[in-house]
Amino acid sequence: MPLGRRVSKDVAEPYEADRRAAAEYPALLAAAGEAERALRAAQAEDAPEPEIRALTIAFDRALTAALAAAEATERVRMGPRTYMTDAQDATAHRTAQIRRRRAKARWDVRPWTDEVDRLRTAREALRLGYRTVPAVAR
Repeated sequence: MPLGRRVSKDVAEPYEADRRAAAEYPALLAAAGEAERALRAAQAEDAPEPEIRALTIAFDRALTAALAAAEATERVRMGPRTYMTDAQDATAHRTAQIRRRRAKARWDVRPWTDEVDRLRTAREALRLGYRTVPAVAR
């Protein structure tokens, strides 16, 4: 008989995937920092516009990957009982929502919630300041 809490099979897979993604967070954050340094150096040197655009897109992708890993870390810290799946009935889904909201206030989850907010804000500031997607033809 296994010791510890049991995790349903439909939650076990996403939880393990999030644990693997959370392990990659430091490397992804370092890659985002390096991409930002390259972009800022190119801007300081007045590099041509195509080069700055390519570096901006690379920085956006690196920030997005770091953000996804930070979100995965936050979910892992909240615990497997906060995962919501399509297989759950309405009561279980609502219970998971309540547990998720309560877990966000815990002392061990709060730094990751703040980190997710920080990375999301940095990515949105980048996207508002620089065009990272092609303009839509009208």
